[in-house]
Amino acid sequence: MRRKRRYRTAVVPALLLLLALLAGCRGGEEPQTQEEESGYEIYYLNQTETGISGTAYEPAGASTGELVEEFLEQLAAVPADTELKPVLTQEIMVNGYVVENGQLSLNFGIGYQQMTGTREILTRMAVVRTMCQIPEVEYVSFLVGSNPLMDSKETPIGPMNAESFVENPGSTADDYAVTTATLYFANKSGDRLVEETVNISYSSNISVERVVVEQLINGPITEDTYPTIPPETKLISISTKDGICYVNLDNGFLGQGYDVTEAVPVYSIVNSLTGLPGISRVQILINGETDLVYRESIRFDTIFERNLDLVEDE
Repeated sequence: MRRKRRYRTAVVPALLLLLALLAGCRGGEEPQTQEEESGYEIYYLNQTETGISGTAYEPAGASTGELVEEFLEQLAAVPADTELKPVLTQEIMVNGYVVENGQLSLNFGIGYQQMTGTREILTRMAVVRTMCQIPEVEYVSFLVGSNPLMDSKETPIGPMNAESFVENPGSTADDYAVTTATLYFANKSGDRLVEETVNISYSSNISVERVVVEQLINGPITEDTYPTIPPETKLISISTKDGICYVNLDNGFLGQGYDVTEAVPVYSIVNSLTGLPGISRVQILINGETDLVYRESIRFDTIFERNLDLVEDE
């Protein structure tokens, strides 16, 4: 060991010269590194409260707690862009929070319950998308007082992440429509359906029926729910007339990409669509045709009605 120590002492001058040269090179690059942005955004409401928009933000803190507190302050601050407005107000404020096992629980005052419809969904969307950028935050849950936030059916909304909000690209803020939909995916064994509630922000130029079916094709966003429709499936067209939604899919739907019973993909679509206002029945077509039998047991010349018997009990 002592021999090694003497050897290293002998080469110190050369190393110091090399390190000095390297430090000089790094010193020239340092300003560029410092100018790099963190990539964080704070999401605000637009003035008409029909959509949200992200604004770049460079936080001062680095720890999870520091980032949560900074982001909450920014969500309540008046943005520099005059076309935007803060998400949190004196009536809608966070009284406290807890971060545990990747989940951020935000405790709101009772004023949160005064919000309804689009404003409430957009508030959730902005807060969740802002907070889920923090590395240690995978999900965000909302509490009002000491109780979980409920949806219109008095069902707890539960933990959310950025993917809990379905959004179609290419639309401007004023073109947005927002709704909550219940989608049906497969359980683990593939023989029953499981509900998944999503908040859908979509272009008013696109029907909510199309967004729902496309989300079914994309698959679920929560744990313990499984896809029902082969991902290669293409939605050719969709329209609703006299309460019947006509869903025209390509041959991809006929593939058996997932181990599910034959009724599960069909009623995944039917139950999801009949949960929307104005739709009571569903007709499924393949390349415009209904004269075929799906997996040798389900005739597509049938107009399907809602079937909740397939839904797994909670």
